[in-house]
Amino acid sequence: MDTRRAWWVWGTGVFAYLVAITQRTSFGVAGLAATERFDASAAALSAFTVIQLIVYAGLQVPVGLLVDRFGSRVMIAGGAVLMCLGQLQLAFAATVPGGLAGRLLVGAGDAMTFVSVMRLLPVWFGPKRIPVLTQLTGMLGMLGQIISAVPFAALLHLRGWTGAFLAAGALSVLAAVLAAALIRDVPAGAVRPVPQTLRQTGLSLSGAWKQAGTRLGLWSHFTVQFAGNVFVLAWGYPFLASAQGLGPGTASVLMTLFVLVALVCGPFVGTFVSRHPMRRSSLVLLITAATAAVWLAVILYPGRAPLWLLVLLVVVLAGGGPGSMIAFDFARTFNPVSRVGTATGIVNVGGFVAALLVMFGIGLILDALLAGGFSGGQLYALESFKLALSLQFVFLAGGAVALLATRRRVRAQLAEQGVIIQPLWKVLVSRTRTVRPDARTGRNSRPGAPQDAGEPGARG
Repeated sequence: MDTRRAWWVWGTGVFAYLVAITQRTSFGVAGLAATERFDASAAALSAFTVIQLIVYAGLQVPVGLLVDRFGSRVMIAGGAVLMCLGQLQLAFAATVPGGLAGRLLVGAGDAMTFVSVMRLLPVWFGPKRIPVLTQLTGMLGMLGQIISAVPFAALLHLRGWTGAFLAAGALSVLAAVLAAALIRDVPAGAVRPVPQTLRQTGLSLSGAWKQAGTRLGLWSHFTVQFAGNVFVLAWGYPFLASAQGLGPGTASVLMTLFVLVALVCGPFVGTFVSRHPMRRSSLVLLITAATAAVWLAVILYPGRAPLWLLVLLVVVLAGGGPGSMIAFDFARTFNPVSRVGTATGIVNVGGFVAALLVMFGIGLILDALLAGGFSGGQLYALESFKLALSLQFVFLAGGAVALLATRRRVRAQLAEQGVIIQPLWKVLVSRTRTVRPDARTGRNSRPGAPQDAGEPGARG
């Protein structure tokens, strides 16, 4: 395999994903300008984010099937073209329906990108490198959020609405050109897979869903990804600035801290997954428990939470981003390469569906409390927010239960293949035993210590 070419292919895919994140989050920093341009209410403006995420989540499975059929190069370049058209439409839109049409195109193009980039990894790299590269793909892509928050926001202020969104569209043109020129679906000399027939496509979808490991990835993504998305894309800034009374500068710093912490955590999570593949679900559950605990502390704290607790909240929520990437490692290791795209698409639905439901549910609860005159009739009152944000516990608990049930099925299947995974508590107890030298080798050993070596799944 041409190692240098593999890095160029992956780097180009990461750049395309970074551009996709930039386009996804660009409208979020243009809220005030959008209010003036479209003369729209807050409810109408929220529809821009909701419709974009609905399109994104709804297309994940179809995109997974298409990338397995047509390859990553076509899908990444095509997604960049759609996002360019969407930003051009938004640049010249003067009404809410016109703007929504633009965001619909952006959501569709965005949906085509991540799954296609992930499809490249098992083709171009060995299994030992993939967990870390999976984390780096997700975390480097998040830099697009900083691009939209800083240079795009500055351009919006200096050049106005049309100029800023035209520039964003031009960035997608560059991504499309680079993808078409540099990305290849398989290494030189490798056998190119024959495109699937419609019947084979249906069998691929059915096979990916029937694989319990795919569903384990789905519930992992569902459980750990939504809390961070809800915070960053919808309710985090109002909660910090209005309910918690932080100044705009402090709230912005905390939102930026979210991205930076996620970037730092990603490689550590990837290294852990690579070294301890049998404990991936345990790490997901640990992150879930930490998320629930920190939200419980913030909600139960009498009055406004101290700054240190809000910083801790942001740090823990940021860890959910790298944690959610573990879900795609399940999709990869429990499915053959021919249907990795399909399995990845199924997994990617989980977190975004949960995020949409929680975002919408929190809004409904806040509106209901406002209509009932709760907390003096203030929409973003602290007590109202605490009640509304408690909805997250339902999804955290439900996702954890589903994850545990699915993990039991996965481990039963692995046991049939001769792979016995000891409960984590037994592993921890065994490692606390007194270390003694082996009589034959002279090396230290722990009798009966279960091993974490090996990668579970169909491709192990």
